[in-house]
Amino acid sequence: MQTIMISVGNTLSYLSYSPKPINEAYSIDVYKKYMEILDPMKRYFLQTDINEFEKSKTQLGDYLKKGNTSFYNLTVDRYYQRMDEIEKMSLEILDQPIDMNEDEEFILEPKEKSYPANKDEQYSDWKKYIKYNILQEMQTMIDKEESQKKKKDSVIANHGVDTIKYEPISIDEKKIKATEEVKSLMKNMFRRFKKRDKNKFFDVYMNAYTEVFDPHSNYYSPDDKDDFDANFSGQFTGIGAQISEKTGRLYIGPLVVGAPAWKSKKIEEGDEVLKVKPSPKDETINVVGMLVEEVVKYIRGPKNVPVVLTLKKKNGATEDITIIRDEIEIEDTYAKSIVINTDNGDKYGFINLPGFNANFNDPKGRNASDDVKNEIIKLKKQNIKGIILDLRYNGGGSLSEVVDIMGLFMDNGPVVQVKDGQGKIQVMKNKTNDPIWTGPLVIMQNELSASASEILSGAIKDYHRGVIVGSPHSYGKGTVQVFVPLKKFLNSRNDYGDVKLTVQKFYRISGKSTQLKGVGSDVVMDNYFTHDEIGEKYDEFALPWDQIPAAEYTPWKKINMEEIEAQSAERIKNNATYQLLLESAKWRKDLSDTKSITLNQTKFFDLMKERKQQVEKFDALTKYNNGLNFTLHADEQERMKNDEVFSKKRNDWIKNLKRDLYLLEAVHVVQDEEKYF
Repeated sequence: MQTIMISVGNTLSYLSYSPKPINEAYSIDVYKKYMEILDPMKRYFLQTDINEFEKSKTQLGDYLKKGNTSFYNLTVDRYYQRMDEIEKMSLEILDQPIDMNEDEEFILEPKEKSYPANKDEQYSDWKKYIKYNILQEMQTMIDKEESQKKKKDSVIANHGVDTIKYEPISIDEKKIKATEEVKSLMKNMFRRFKKRDKNKFFDVYMNAYTEVFDPHSNYYSPDDKDDFDANFSGQFTGIGAQISEKTGRLYIGPLVVGAPAWKSKKIEEGDEVLKVKPSPKDETINVVGMLVEEVVKYIRGPKNVPVVLTLKKKNGATEDITIIRDEIEIEDTYAKSIVINTDNGDKYGFINLPGFNANFNDPKGRNASDDVKNEIIKLKKQNIKGIILDLRYNGGGSLSEVVDIMGLFMDNGPVVQVKDGQGKIQVMKNKTNDPIWTGPLVIMQNELSASASEILSGAIKDYHRGVIVGSPHSYGKGTVQVFVPLKKFLNSRNDYGDVKLTVQKFYRISGKSTQLKGVGSDVVMDNYFTHDEIGEKYDEFALPWDQIPAAEYTPWKKINMEEIEAQSAERIKNNATYQLLLESAKWRKDLSDTKSITLNQTKFFDLMKERKQQVEKFDALTKYNNGLNFTLHADEQERMKNDEVFSKKRNDWIKNLKRDLYLLEAVHVVQDEEKYF
């Protein structure tokens, strides 16, 4: 830990894009950040703990430089101490009669509360927290009964066969059942906490130091870095089975079709995992009671190496099953496409791109640009007239993949500008002259489209290559990070983890930064996130917005954006479903701003009933159908016949696409675009 602290401090100071002086002001910011991460709801520490911790808050910078772990040890030891005390306190509360008729309020917003002054206050806070959880469980039972009654009444009214189970229980019985459920959940929560490696909190501590430099600078332990690489590339080495945990027991979850576990035909969803032998040279490990992440670490490993799982099958038999590890692809991280069929017989291609994935460690690994290219080729064979590229919820990835994807839509030219901490500017260019799609193009984005997504939408916008449809603006992350292995500077073979470090800022070819402001949509459509504080600009440690000179570029084609915007605005204005959605978003925002809630049983259920009546107004949104029809590629249709998991995922995807109001408008926009091509 001392070595890691000193190395992280040096890495931040010497390699960051915008280094900060490690002084008292920095120390105070780190202290505040650490406390917010460690105890965000002010539920675990007492005010006396905070008073003791605050004696060190101006010295954290010095601790970083010297590798002094005293403050870290103090806070984490106290955290575990308080957790033990709170576990006993909670179970004591749950073992006694709880009066649900008292007029009390539970504070939902942590900014509105202080740390408990003493144990009595903490007891009172936790009692309220437990009451709130019991009331929520009771409300769930009420909702379930009401749903069952509606179904039963509907079946009877339509003279159907009544097989609906509807056995309502009294409110007192609900309270007893809810209390037991909350007790079980609490026991599980504390059990998982005590099983957690205490050293894991060191990662939390180090990230308080890094994130005060900027939100995207982070410390990654070796295990966390492995997980990051797997998510980034969409690949990992293992057996292709999810592991889930229930009341301290570990079970096999869904299997990846085509992966080793699925191919074995010996492993089934629901099998209980008892032991794991990671390799022939390792001892067998009893994993009962372990955390999921620990067990996954043992199951994953080198390719072509066998792992032995001891499983308790559903019939009660125990079996040792040997599986040879292999590369597993996480299909949900890759691009996928579908054809949209309109009423007049026109076809448009829709491509969903979840991330700009790249596999830098494997030349044969998949990357976003090749995947998008393949999807475009498939769509073109189906005679599409335009393409909609969906970057909503796309958090970014590889900048080089953005450049390559831009080359699929237009000839060579600059795509993004990158500036380092010394002010040196580099222009990244698409160097190919072989675009495979030169027709109408729409990019869909929202507030969670970030980083590389913003570079692509910004380049499309600056070149007038297509129309950006979606939220008023994207996320606003305009910084570039690299991973710096700490062992690189320690001349050591030991893996001390990595620092993900901000080393550059990127800019659109127009010279505008995407930092804080994001990329504005051409056709603006508000959504559920519009009223929320989502985006880089809401982080107090975010780097500032700025601007550099524009690169030399020539707009690709002039689209009359004013006309496109006006036509869309007219449609949106007259779209009753969209107006209802905006009303729903505003209501949702008002609800999330609620600072406290009643714990009086009668008042609580009255409040929930009132909210449900308000929600009924928005029921039409859940039943909305945009009227679009979709056709999967013939290869995928064939695969669906033999691959149940794939079939379910694609059917669920199509179901969601049919409910997508924004997609319908994107289709209208791409149709409006056609006359300019």
